[in-house]
Amino acid sequence: MRKIPVEQAVGHTLCHDMTAILDSGFKGVKFKRGHVITEADIPELLNIGKSHIFVWEPGADEVHEDDAAIAVADAMCGPGLSRSEPSEGKVTITASARGLFCINSEALKKINLVEDYTVATRPGLLPVETGEKVCGARIIPLVTKRANVEKAVELAREGYPVLSVLPYKPLRAGVIVTGSEVYYGRIEDKFIPIMSKKLAYYGAEQLGSVKCPDELPTISAAIDGFLRRGAELILLTGGMSVDPDDLTPTAIRNTGARVVAQGVPMQPGNMLMLAYLGQTLLVGVPGASMHSKTTALDYFLPRIFAGLEIRKEDIAGLGEGGLCAVCSECAFPNCTFGRS
Repeated sequence: MRKIPVEQAVGHTLCHDMTAILDSGFKGVKFKRGHVITEADIPELLNIGKSHIFVWEPGADEVHEDDAAIAVADAMCGPGLSRSEPSEGKVTITASARGLFCINSEALKKINLVEDYTVATRPGLLPVETGEKVCGARIIPLVTKRANVEKAVELAREGYPVLSVLPYKPLRAGVIVTGSEVYYGRIEDKFIPIMSKKLAYYGAEQLGSVKCPDELPTISAAIDGFLRRGAELILLTGGMSVDPDDLTPTAIRNTGARVVAQGVPMQPGNMLMLAYLGQTLLVGVPGASMHSKTTALDYFLPRIFAGLEIRKEDIAGLGEGGLCAVCSECAFPNCTFGRS
């Protein structure tokens, strides 16, 4: 680019947006890239502090900030995302579908090591709604070397998709409530409406609920009943503490399921249990889910419905960030809970 005085700029084309901050409170683009300077523009440019403008020089092998941002955004984005047109050099990426926002963290880090590039995102493995902003991509200077753009695009293609939104699957789900006090009507069940609401949010095909006394054969029969109906997710509530007569973990183990975790480093929700029986996930729901809006269960449900397999090594790192702050007004998932 070549720098020339504003007074000599009439007839030249702006090669970048020009932002103004005015006493009226306006802050935004005053002159758009591609605008051809006229005599009438000179006082306006001077009023916003622009005594010079930049024009392109042929053969400079440079890429404009808008084009550099578009190139990397298009190469990074997988399914479930859309990008904006550039504004002041920045491209905004938003969710075009509700689901789980996923990031190839290593690829993102490599792109941000490319000279001039900055790509900022929301945390990965975060549930998002359609239209939510998840990423802003830009270069810092007005132009960058073409080689930088080519390198960033190459890295994005190698790590594709660097960013994506996995849609929730309408899993067939059943709820089993254990506890003789509930089964015999001594106390009112509080779990079923809470679990039903959570399942509805993810679009689950709800197979219903079953109440069981604290008897292993009855709990096992309830599990088997949902399995015969094709359940892909079974939530078992109650009987998850360390009391000898709390039988839910034993019932889950007796199915022969592969236990991923019995207990997770998160509070509330320490007692969460996760086990795979073929293609069916059995979840022992912690008692905290009855009275806490957000627990470890809420952290894992988006991953479960997005179809991600939960592994033991993924759970071990959740201790850092696993303590809920119990805010007076819950902001989950837009908080640090579960963000290691």
